[in-house]
Amino acid sequence: MVTITDISRACGVSRATVSKALNGAPDIAPATVERIREQARALGYLPNATARALKVGRSYNIGVLFSDPTGGGISHEFFSTIFENIKTEAERLGYDITFIGKDFGPLSLDFYEHAKYRSCDGVVIASADFSEPAVRRLVESEIPTVTLDYTFEGRTSILSDNVSGMEQLVRFAYENGHRRIAFIHGELTSVTQKRLVSFRRTCASLGIAVPQEYIRQAVYHNPKSSGLETRALLALPERPTCIFFPDDLSFLGGMNELERNGVRIPDDISVAGYDGIPLSQILRPRLTTYRQGAQEMGTEAARLLVEQIEYPDMWLPQQVTVRGELVKGDTIRRIG
Repeated sequence: MVTITDISRACGVSRATVSKALNGAPDIAPATVERIREQARALGYLPNATARALKVGRSYNIGVLFSDPTGGGISHEFFSTIFENIKTEAERLGYDITFIGKDFGPLSLDFYEHAKYRSCDGVVIASADFSEPAVRRLVESEIPTVTLDYTFEGRTSILSDNVSGMEQLVRFAYENGHRRIAFIHGELTSVTQKRLVSFRRTCASLGIAVPQEYIRQAVYHNPKSSGLETRALLALPERPTCIFFPDDLSFLGGMNELERNGVRIPDDISVAGYDGIPLSQILRPRLTTYRQGAQEMGTEAARLLVEQIEYPDMWLPQQVTVRGELVKGDTIRRIG
C-alpha cells in the first residue's frame, strides 16, 4: 500500500508538506501541490479514511434521513432531484452520504443511534414525521442537522415557498375566470397547512367562496387516493371548474378519473398540479403546476450542513426559503 512516506521520497519533500498538499492547506505553493498530487496519482495513493477521521475528528460522512410511509417517495422525481443535489454538493465538499433509517439489519436502532453507528458528522432530514420522538431525539442531539420544509427552534431549515406557490396558482386560475376552485391536498403536514392557509387566504382576498366539500384530503404521491377524491368532486351537484392536486404524480389519478367520466382537460374542467417534475411537461396537455426549487434545496441543505460541521463556533441557525416558479402549461382554460 502506498503511503505518504512513499510520496515524500518520490517528490523530495517532507511528509508534512505532502500531508498539507493532499489536504488543501493554503501555505503550500500551487506548483508544489500539483506536483505532489500528480505523484500521488501516479503511485496509486488512496487516503485512509479511518486514519483521517482519527486525525481530524470527523468522518466526512453526512447522513440523509428519508422516512416515507407510502413506500414510493424516494423514487419520486422531486425527492430524487433533492437527493442527487445533496450528493453532488456533499461530494464537491469532500463528504460521502449515508441513508439513515431504523431496524438496521439485526439491530434495532433509532435515527440518532444509526447516525452515531455510522459516525455521521451531520444529518439532512429530507422527509419524516417531525413529531416522532425518534426524529426529535436526533434533532435535539449534539449532531448537526438541517431539515427540509420543517423548522425546529434553534436549527437550520431549507423551506420551499409553499405560501407563494399556492397563491400564484390561485391567482392564475382567477385571472382565467375560475371562481369554483377545488383543492385536493395531501396529509396534514406543515407543508399542507401552509398551502391550505394560502389557498383559503388568497381565495378570500379575491372574493372567492370555497364550499367545504371543495377541499378534499388525499395522500401525497398517491394517484389512486387523488383519483377517489376527484370522483367525489365530480359527484357534487355543482362541480368545480378547476381542481388543484397535491402534486404532479397524484394528478395522474385525477386525470384517469376525469377521462373515465368523459370529462376533458381543460375543455370541461381545468386542473393544476404541484412540484413541477419533468413528467408534468411531457403530458399532453402540458400540466399547469408550480415548480419547486428542488435542485437549490438539495444543494443548500448540503452546503449549510457542512458549514455547520466545519465552523461550529461561527454558526448561527438560519431558515432559507427557496422560491419556485409558476409553470402555466395548458391545463387551465380561460372561461367567462
